[in-house]
Amino acid sequence: MPELDAALLESAVREAGVIARKFATGSAKRWNKTDGSPVTEADLAIDRLLNERLCGARPDYGWLSEETEDAPARLSAKRVFVVDPIDGTVAFVKGKPHFAICAAVVEEGTPVAGAVYNPLTEECFIAAKGAGARLNGVLTHANHRETLEGCRMLASKTTLQNPCWGDAPWPPMTVETPNSIAYRIALVACGAFDAAITLAATHDWDLAAADVIVREAGGRISSLQGRPLHYN
Repeated sequence: MPELDAALLESAVREAGVIARKFATGSAKRWNKTDGSPVTEADLAIDRLLNERLCGARPDYGWLSEETEDAPARLSAKRVFVVDPIDGTVAFVKGKPHFAICAAVVEEGTPVAGAVYNPLTEECFIAAKGAGARLNGVLTHANHRETLEGCRMLASKTTLQNPCWGDAPWPPMTVETPNSIAYRIALVACGAFDAAITLAATHDWDLAAADVIVREAGGRISSLQGRPLHYN
């Protein structure tokens, strides 16, 4: 079943990518939500499309999306779609290719299928539990670097300068910061980078799809305390 769900997710996010590309020139209307975070008409249009395609195909699954009012019924569903129509909206409105459309299936708190799609770079990361992770159809694997020195890291300066790491300086590293945390994790899953760190507040929809992708690629994802993440 996870492989069938992964195929469904891939089809849906690729279709949603058509909408994203249409508005990626900065033409989408934008406003701020009550929490101050940005949202655009593209976010909402993609959210509607994903809901129609995914829930239409799996009406017994629950639904959790950044852009949909939460429905407590998802808590009693065996499987739940967890969706972020555009992860990295700030990059999206600036026309930068650092955002992604994310969709996952979570079962008993664990993502079992996921899709992270960057419609501007045409990178589509897909994974299903027990079936590996793929980038545009090709099996992909995370790196297994054991030292920080010389690694390729995805993290913001704010994160790296946080006092929680102690006083010792970071070793020499290559550091970049694409806006989308899901896209960052997917880049680790395909071996383009060695690690990604964030201390920013995250939600289920930010991480669920990338979680299963990096794990199926042989990587690891955890909380700051090293604990596995639990969803829904």
